[in-house]
Amino acid sequence: MLVFKKIYKNIDFAKYILLAVIFLISLTTIADEKPKIELPELGDRVSGAVSEYQEQLIGNQFLSQVYAQAPLVTDPLTFEYTELLIYKLSETSNVKNRDFKVLIIDDNSLNAFAAPGGIIGVNRGLFLYAETEGQFASVMTHELAHLSQRHFARNVLRSKDTNLASALVMISSIAVALISNNPNAIAAGPALLQQQSLRYSRLFEKEADRVGFQNLINAGYKPSSMGEMFEIMNDMRRLSGELPPEFLLTHPITSSRVSDAFSAADQYPDLENQKSDSLDYSLIRARLMVQAEQIPQNSIRYFEAENIKNINNDMALYGLSLAQKKIGTFDKSLDNINKLISKYPKNLILNTTKAEILFESNNISAALNLTDTFLDISPRNYPLSLLKANILSSNNRHIESEEIIRDLLLKKNDDPNLWLLLSEIQRDGKNIVGFYQSKAEYFILLGQYEEAISQLEFALKLTKNNFQANERILTKIIDTQKKLNKSRGL
Repeated sequence: MLVFKKIYKNIDFAKYILLAVIFLISLTTIADEKPKIELPELGDRVSGAVSEYQEQLIGNQFLSQVYAQAPLVTDPLTFEYTELLIYKLSETSNVKNRDFKVLIIDDNSLNAFAAPGGIIGVNRGLFLYAETEGQFASVMTHELAHLSQRHFARNVLRSKDTNLASALVMISSIAVALISNNPNAIAAGPALLQQQSLRYSRLFEKEADRVGFQNLINAGYKPSSMGEMFEIMNDMRRLSGELPPEFLLTHPITSSRVSDAFSAADQYPDLENQKSDSLDYSLIRARLMVQAEQIPQNSIRYFEAENIKNINNDMALYGLSLAQKKIGTFDKSLDNINKLISKYPKNLILNTTKAEILFESNNISAALNLTDTFLDISPRNYPLSLLKANILSSNNRHIESEEIIRDLLLKKNDDPNLWLLLSEIQRDGKNIVGFYQSKAEYFILLGQYEEAISQLEFALKLTKNNFQANERILTKIIDTQKKLNKSRGL
């Protein structure tokens, strides 16, 4: 409580929360200036404007708003792939704090963003438009560069003389509008936001391009991947017709930015044989294409046609299997996934998908055996563990299922979807006290503290005769009430 009050005393917290949103908007600004940028020394002056601890608090606030309002892709295989790729790319980046929070927004527009506190978000649409892993990775290294160069803090440092008369109530609408590419989510878009984002962000975009490009090749990807991704964005822009307001554009691009990216790649001709794509990326991309298509038959026709064009197209065969699973033709789905597994017998995505098909076709024993086989090879694997928990719960083995989720929560305690799943398993297993407690943890992560307290009070009434449990819940209520008071500025 004292730390929080100290922050309010030293900085205008509401101003910096809003600046966080302005920074997110600024990531999408056209980078058409051509100054030579030297990488700055990021020292005490920047930290004096906003410390890393303050950035973390701002990020947590933003994260709560996203969890509460933005539609998220919760597919475990997609999340696991994206998180692992970001961590891999961070190893060759300049990011010091690698405690990332990864968000995948359930939206088909092309967009990605970085926010204070190590938050990296990506729309499902980026997977749909980026044809190779190298292209996708070029966007991720760009966002990592925004974090490593502390662009948010530097924007605050330069903006200290700016009077931002905006309230915290704007956070949700602006954040959701940015993430979902929906300008209607903002009741009124202040011109000040646009002016402030345009003032400095072009320099930051140039810097993020340069730092991100170096990270891309250091991570072992083909240098021209970034230029290829920029070309895709440029084509989208040309075809888009009348443009929406500039501060809501998702990754706008210029011809000079495309040519600059290819010119940079030309300096490394010997590296063009580096990695450009991967099997796992093509599988995840197909997975999201099937999820995005509301009419499964359209997916079946598309992937059948792609498979006819190239009988060795692994992505097409995987997409076809998923679409067949979606309409319940499990025999065909299983046949196609088995063809792929015969080529790649140890691939976790393929084998997890096979277990999903077996589970959904009610072949519980075979599904459980397959998940156990690969969990022996890859203990605590996130998608496999979640799948096993669901299989066990569906078979009324709720205690075992609950243990698996609790084990995952040891490392992912800030994942609201895990807490929600745990609450559902506990409800089905008649662990009502646990259900209320887990639901409370879920609402806390969403920043909905009043609802969390209500859940805890329900649990408190059921533990009157259990002193230790009663005390733990009471302590949690007090702690949550403090969070509620802080959120109200009390």
